Amino acid sequence: MIHHVSVGSNDIGQARAFYGPVLEVLGMRLLADHNSSLDYGSGTVEFSVETPSDGAAAAPGNGVHIAFAAEDRAMVDRFHAIGLASGGADAGSPGIRAKYDRNYYGAFLRDPDGNKIEAVTFSAE
Repeated sequence: MIHHVSVGSNDIGQARAFYGPVLEVLGMRLLADHNSSLDYGSGTVEFSVETPSDGAAAAPGNGVHIAFAAEDRAMVDRFHAIGLASGGADAGSPGIRAKYDRNYYGAFLRDPDGNKIEAVTFSAE
């Protein structure tokens, strides 16, 4: 069972400006700001952003992405739009991904550090 997921950042202020609005769409809020790390969740920490403690530069994993559950397709659309407005890059516009499921509706973003995130719902609309 997964307790939480963390991604690295080379600019925690830029990460805060991106993840605050994007995760708010999904019902998460900033629970703790430790200057070098940010903890988000809906009650307990579910997602963190942190600068590497060993002094190395943070880099996104090749082929790795994190998918967040969305309540409906409108939430996926808002996630994508707010992510773009908050400094993210498009990595897959909102839409059906029928190769996974006929109701798989998702959108993909790259955060300012290049980490790939997704919002997905299986609600039929």
